[in-house]
Amino acid sequence: MKNPSLSQARKYLSALKKCKGNYVTADKLSELLGYYPEVVSEFFSYFEPMVTMDYEYNLRDLEKPLEDYIEELSLNSKPIINKEDVVTKKELSQYESINDFIFKNMTSNGMFIKNYELSDYDLRVLKKLINAEQAERKKK
Repeated sequence: MKNPSLSQARKYLSALKKCKGNYVTADKLSELLGYYPEVVSEFFSYFEPMVTMDYEYNLRDLEKPLEDYIEELSLNSKPIINKEDVVTKKELSQYESINDFIFKNMTSNGMFIKNYELSDYDLRVLKKLINAEQAERKKK
């Protein structure tokens, strides 16, 4: 039995909260989500194995464990990379090669700046340029 993903868990929790009434079965939830009842019960079997055997099991009882699971996963999840930090092709097109990148960023009046420190963004650009250069050399 594999662990449910965070997005799946959020989807099922929101569907559970949308259902009116105190008693929600896998059939009712499957109609709301558009899945087969077996798929819904398979998801909830991670929290309670009896769900797969009893289709009349009240899934409202599993709302609290599902919320706890989502909270645990959200605390352990990786931070989302800002879109500003991603290097685009347009930004890479400013540089013809690695040498061009070094000349434009690390030189002043033709002299190499020894104390220049690369930012995280500069490192990502340089890494992409290196990967492109290696790909070209493999083609030859």
